[in-house]
Amino acid sequence: MGSVKNIVSAEHICKSYVGVQALDDVSISIKEGEIKCLAGENGCGKSTFVKIIAGVESCTSGTIYINGKECTRHTAKDAIDEGIQVIFQDLSLFDSMSVADNIAMNKLIKEGKPLTNKKEINKIAQQTLDLIGVDIPLDAQIQELSIANRQLIAICRALALDAKLLFMDEPTTALTKNEVDRLLDIVLGLKKKNIAVVFISHKLDEVMRIADSITVIRDGHKIGDFEAGDIDSKRLVYYMTGRQIDYQQYERREKEETKLLEVKHLTRKGNYEDVNFNVRPGDILGITGLLGAGRTELSLSIFGLNKPDSGEIYVNGKKAVINSPSDAIDLGIGLVPEERAVQGLFLKKSVDENVAAAILKRLKGFMGNINSDASKKLAKEAIEQFRIKVYNEETVINTLSGGNQQKALIARWAASDPKIFILDTPTVGIDIGSKAEIYEYIQKFAEMGMGIIIISDEVEEIVSNCNRVLVMFGGKIVKEYTEEEMKKPDIKDKISALVESGKYS
Repeated sequence: MGSVKNIVSAEHICKSYVGVQALDDVSISIKEGEIKCLAGENGCGKSTFVKIIAGVESCTSGTIYINGKECTRHTAKDAIDEGIQVIFQDLSLFDSMSVADNIAMNKLIKEGKPLTNKKEINKIAQQTLDLIGVDIPLDAQIQELSIANRQLIAICRALALDAKLLFMDEPTTALTKNEVDRLLDIVLGLKKKNIAVVFISHKLDEVMRIADSITVIRDGHKIGDFEAGDIDSKRLVYYMTGRQIDYQQYERREKEETKLLEVKHLTRKGNYEDVNFNVRPGDILGITGLLGAGRTELSLSIFGLNKPDSGEIYVNGKKAVINSPSDAIDLGIGLVPEERAVQGLFLKKSVDENVAAAILKRLKGFMGNINSDASKKLAKEAIEQFRIKVYNEETVINTLSGGNQQKALIARWAASDPKIFILDTPTVGIDIGSKAEIYEYIQKFAEMGMGIIIISDEVEEIVSNCNRVLVMFGGKIVKEYTEEEMKKPDIKDKISALVESGKYS
């Protein structure tokens, strides 16, 4: 049996921007039919490396060999011609076009064929769908599909262009457990067809499940190449971050039993039904369940963005009327929403403006204008307290990594001094180091007497941070785990089994 050849050999790659060394002497090889994971924190250089191999950017120095040939001039077209495809997080699909058109269009353009031959378009699309064993209607519009099926269409589009190497950037971020399982099975199927996949993910359980090899990058330097069987998650985290990270399970020590928040028989048709729970000072209440269980809709109702049909909300023992976020803020409720880029942040505004957004009333000076000095002082304090990596407080927030954006959003609500803090999927798409820092902040808030609600489908996140847990399914709370139950050694397995089974009695 002959040796397996390298599709890509990148040797001594350096890439510098103005004042920033993004990659420094990084050498990585990718073999035919290999599933390689690129592991590292946000900003470590992973995306820069992918862009260089994809021909989107050029390296400052170093040599790239593709299919054994040295690339003296490497463009995006060259990369595509050599079978290199990248599926970015936004997928780059045309929402108003059909499944078939999205899959076939790039291939037809490359071959100079007309885009109007419906028979040819359907043939190309059906062949690639068959290749990965998926049945999706060819005439369905992309905007009608789930995120999981859009991901599969992006894979099919790459395969239609005869992909030999596929880069996948955080492909499972918005998927349910079953959808993740299906996607990982498809990735393993590509390996059997001798197609190489470079998998980039912060979810280390997925990495350990499918990777043949793992390359770790930290601060622009390659830390090492590892066979997946020779490294465990704990060592991998250490190599990625340069420090040991252990999640300490939270235990409530607060003696005060007053209910900061009480929800009674809250119902919104089509979202959730007859929901009852309470939050005390020092509680970190976890709400988990499959995506679509009604968790996010419930949190939006408590924050005045999704008016319930019936039921009551009590804050500090008094019935509350919450018709808007302004009402919620006045009652001491803060919300870090599920989609920070869409619902939480003002992406084109500075860190300063984003952090101050929840307390504008307090920052108003003479004539009702915002006191800019007070706003900047607040932002500087937040940057220091929450260790936000940023040039200064006037930096536009969409230039920050996901972890630093999320820390700025948490800093905003911390500045408002909430008594009840709701965090919906607080660490989605965030690297392991930032995740540990955010857990630290959440637990400190609770120890200071705040009542916290964490909504997450990551059971490890729920178990590490929550002293009580609710499981939702079909809009209903189907199980509550008490503080005593949360202390049992097998609690993670119990919650995982319940959530994954989808069988609630």
